[in-house]
Amino acid sequence: MSKNSKVLNLKDKISGNERYSSSLFVYENPEFCNLTHLVKVDLSKNQLTCLPEDVGNLVNLQHLDLYNNKLTVLPVSFSQLRSLKWLDLKDNPLEAGLAKAAGDCLDEKQCKQCASKVLEHMNGLQDEVDRAREKRLLREKELERKREVKQREREARDKEARKQEKAEEKEKRRREYNAQMAAVAAREQQKKKSEEKKKKNGQAADKKVVVELTPKPRRSLIGLMFKLLLLLLLGLAGVAATCRLTDLQKETVCVPVNIFVDDSLSWAKEQEGVVRQLVQNLSSAAKEFLESTQTSKN
Repeated sequence: MSKNSKVLNLKDKISGNERYSSSLFVYENPEFCNLTHLVKVDLSKNQLTCLPEDVGNLVNLQHLDLYNNKLTVLPVSFSQLRSLKWLDLKDNPLEAGLAKAAGDCLDEKQCKQCASKVLEHMNGLQDEVDRAREKRLLREKELERKREVKQREREARDKEARKQEKAEEKEKRRREYNAQMAAVAAREQQKKKSEEKKKKNGQAADKKVVVELTPKPRRSLIGLMFKLLLLLLLGLAGVAATCRLTDLQKETVCVPVNIFVDDSLSWAKEQEGVVRQLVQNLSSAAKEFLESTQTSKN
């Protein structure tokens, strides 16, 4: 049987707002709970073990007969049947709480009370379900919040770890750079010291050379002075000899020379002791000078 044919059969079996059905009809027609215009439904003596979960969609239902079935519980959505005025649940193996709410339903009054009390009972179950769902949602939200907190903490730790890693890498590069700069500075310092040492050794060598070379010009100068003095003396001696021993001694030019020679000889005789002492002093001074020069060379 096709779906369309089921819908047609469903319409054929509905008389106005009232429907009389079997359990087979209910299970074979899932659109049953969408017939929101239904006011009265009789499902008695059908061996029903359960009702559709969305039975609460029948919001206009006022009369429901479930007599002599095998129902133990009702769907939670049953609490939404707020228009229900009459209900019969006799001869069903209901669980204790639902059976107590349903009562005996032996007459019209009791069936009305059954509808009222069962709705109240189902509202309580609905509240429990809602609270349980709310608790579940709260738990889920709390778990989600904890997961988010853990996720943020994990991300923060990862971020901090990356930051620390970058800082360590930066510090490592800084230490390496400082070590390189220190090595360069040490090499420069060593090079500078070496150059200063070479320069100092060079200056010392130059100084030594100067010290070694300096006395030579002095000795040469002294020798030259002695030579000049000797030449002068020889010249004077020659002039004196010429003026004294030749025929020129009577010449005007030679007269003062002869007088000077005579005076010099007289003075020399007088100063012989002084001259000797002067020569000794000059000899001592020359000796000391030569000794100091030799010490400077060493």
